[in-house]
Amino acid sequence: METPNKTEPELVFSVPVDSDNKATELKLLSFSTPHMRAFHLAWLSLFACFFSTFSIPPLLPIIRDELNLTQAHIGHAGIASFTGSIFSRLAMGPACDIFGPRVASATVSLVTAPVVLSMCLVSSPLSFILLRFLIGFSLANFVSSQFWMSSMFSGCTVGVANGLVAGWANVGSGLAQLIMPLIVAIITSLNISSFLAWRVAFIVPATLQAGTAIMVLTLGQDLPEGNYKQFSSRKTNDEKESVFKGLLHGLLNYRGWILALVYAFCFGVEMTTDNIIAQYFYDRFNLDLETAGAVAASFGLANIVSRPAGGVLSDLMGRLFGMRGRLWSLWLVQLVAGLLCVALGRVGSLWGSILTMFGFSLFVQAASGLTFGVVPFVSNRSLGVISGMTGSGGTVGAVVTQLLLFSGSNKFPTQTGISLMGLLMIFSTLPITLIYFPQWGGMFCGPSIPPDDCYQLIA
Repeated sequence: METPNKTEPELVFSVPVDSDNKATELKLLSFSTPHMRAFHLAWLSLFACFFSTFSIPPLLPIIRDELNLTQAHIGHAGIASFTGSIFSRLAMGPACDIFGPRVASATVSLVTAPVVLSMCLVSSPLSFILLRFLIGFSLANFVSSQFWMSSMFSGCTVGVANGLVAGWANVGSGLAQLIMPLIVAIITSLNISSFLAWRVAFIVPATLQAGTAIMVLTLGQDLPEGNYKQFSSRKTNDEKESVFKGLLHGLLNYRGWILALVYAFCFGVEMTTDNIIAQYFYDRFNLDLETAGAVAASFGLANIVSRPAGGVLSDLMGRLFGMRGRLWSLWLVQLVAGLLCVALGRVGSLWGSILTMFGFSLFVQAASGLTFGVVPFVSNRSLGVISGMTGSGGTVGAVVTQLLLFSGSNKFPTQTGISLMGLLMIFSTLPITLIYFPQWGGMFCGPSIPPDDCYQLIA
């Protein structure tokens, strides 16, 4: 016979919570456990993963000379880095459902950190491509971070929490563009050859990634009530079998597939841009390595405000207009991002390109935040699966755009590929009109059944 629940101590939290003990407010300056500590650990860990993954592109101008990389090799390596992320993100959703986001996240980071360090030893185009493929696995932590926030924060604030975590973490891609060339410059100023300098530089991202993973594992907590391990031991066979049912339920939910497609051409385009933008400015406008890195860094650094702004906008429009507001704002922001991407490829001046790129970064990153402002409402039972599907969609989009437009085998210049990428973004907004929730409605129709609580998730 089970011990009655009344013997268990009542939980007390430092932030207001709902009936599921999920936080209804964000206190960004607080590090209290479990809600706000999980928030800060999630973005720090994911930040390290983005920094590691995008520590390579800003150094490509010197790596390609050292390893005799052709444009085809560079294109294949970019595709490989995103391909690895596809598989790991797909697996991360169910892994979070089974083991919890804390263990799943830390495991991926600790396994891939030595791979980042192995960049010190790379000696051929093939090994370079292989390492980029393996390092890409670390980006699966995006799924665990979104799952973690959706487990800690209620519907009225989960969009903001997801947006802030992903946005602040994505800053890692921008800082890598800025910092890695500076680290190489500092090392070479010590009379160390450039051959050795860029290799030694990879000690920094590898150490950062391993350190944040250990922090997640030792300081974090999966749920407001405790860790997954405490609850998994109490599960019945029927509850354990429901994991498979949850997987099937998520895969059969058409809304998840549409959001994966939308995310493919907002976050996927963002990752592709992170991969090519430093080299694009270096080659097209004859900038030096540090200047090109600084320009490219501004694209990723915009995530400090842009992706969180997408989450804030999603929650605001949700409060004002319900699900219709969330969907309309997602459609409009991604449409504008696509138009700006088209313009970026057509602007021929340096400062015009920088200004257009900055506007493009604001909207494409906000679109990513808006997408994950909808994800938590698709399915409560299959939250991990839906998060994994959508997150994987982003990396699939990165692979598609890199392969079609920037693989090195195309006959058109990079600026044309950028404009074509913008057209793909515009077309990707159309399926948003098909998303419909019976209790909340869609872009053009109201609910078909009496609405539940405004923020109650679908079972």
